[in-house]
Amino acid sequence: MTKTMTSTSFTFTKARLQKSLVAMACLCAMGLVFNLAARAADEKKVAAPKPALTVNVTQALSANMPLRLSANGNIAPWQEASVGTEANGLRLAEVRVNVGDSVKRGQVLATFAPDSIQADVAQIKASVAEAEANLSEAAANAQRARDLQTTGALSASQINQYLTAERTAQARLQAQRAAAQVQGLRLKQTQVLAPDNGIISARSATVGAVLPAGQELFRMIRGGRLEWRAEVPGADLSRLKPGMEVRLNVNAASTSGSSANAPIVGKVRMVAPTVDAQTRNGLVYVDLTSPGDARSGMFARGDFDIGEGTGLTLPQTAVQMRDGFNYVLRVGADSKVSEAKVTTGRRVGNRIEITSGLDAAARVVASGAGFLADGDTVRVVEVAATTAAPTAAAPAGTPAAAAK
Repeated sequence: MTKTMTSTSFTFTKARLQKSLVAMACLCAMGLVFNLAARAADEKKVAAPKPALTVNVTQALSANMPLRLSANGNIAPWQEASVGTEANGLRLAEVRVNVGDSVKRGQVLATFAPDSIQADVAQIKASVAEAEANLSEAAANAQRARDLQTTGALSASQINQYLTAERTAQARLQAQRAAAQVQGLRLKQTQVLAPDNGIISARSATVGAVLPAGQELFRMIRGGRLEWRAEVPGADLSRLKPGMEVRLNVNAASTSGSSANAPIVGKVRMVAPTVDAQTRNGLVYVDLTSPGDARSGMFARGDFDIGEGTGLTLPQTAVQMRDGFNYVLRVGADSKVSEAKVTTGRRVGNRIEITSGLDAAARVVASGAGFLADGDTVRVVEVAATTAAPTAAAPAGTPAAAAK
């Protein structure tokens, strides 16, 4: 009996011991699970990235923009006059103008030494006076012959001689007077006159030089008028009409001394009727009524205003240029930025057209993209689309150094 009770008690104790061990194992397992979960939560908390920047975001907006056709070309004189000498073999005595001077029609530009021509003029004047005296004597003799023609005192041959002498004297006088006009013209040619109002663009005249007739002394821009000769593809020539407005950029220096783009406004004067067979480009002549800092020979790029069209635009601060390409930073739902290459078009004010590479619904960093890299996390400050003004607490483009 006693042996049976002892066996039963041992069996009961063994079962309780097994249950206790199982319970302890469960508790250890649960503790291990909770420990691992807490450790994973801590690791996740530690791994959460900090925002690199607090930014404003924007979206591309549709806007009406002018349609423009761009072209390159050179600035040249509207018309250029060549001023040369008409006198032959004379010495240049004085030069009164230089390159860049504005002159008026009829203004004396240079003078030649007139001594030899003045002597010729004096000589021809004496010859004219002699011819006039001979004509006077011949005319008197001819008149007497006419009076005596009916009396028979003079033969017919003598009368003809007197009449012929009169006509010969008249012809000689006319010849001498013509020679006097020639010498007078030569004397006038000792002064080189401006053929029109304009600006002297080149000078080859040198005091003391003895020049042949036809030698160029000056070149001048008639009226001071300049034009832009734009090279436009032949397929686009039909879109351009006389009177269209053109804006040029010649990268001229500003009055303050710093380099700046000085826009110049012109109007299309004429579209060339032919196209170059080699380049397939045609010339468009644009009058520059107010050339400003433009000079003949300058290279210029211009835009023809040919109408209006719609396009997606972004603020220029949202577009960054790197390695010759344009990029924007898109902001995803996880507040991470991703780089997108875009193609830009026209610029109006502070906005730039995006022609490809960006969805209209995409959110992009409005400013401060230069401080971010692809994959950075940002803190987004939502701003009303109408104002797009940064908040005082977190201005756009301010590094979030203290962000937690």
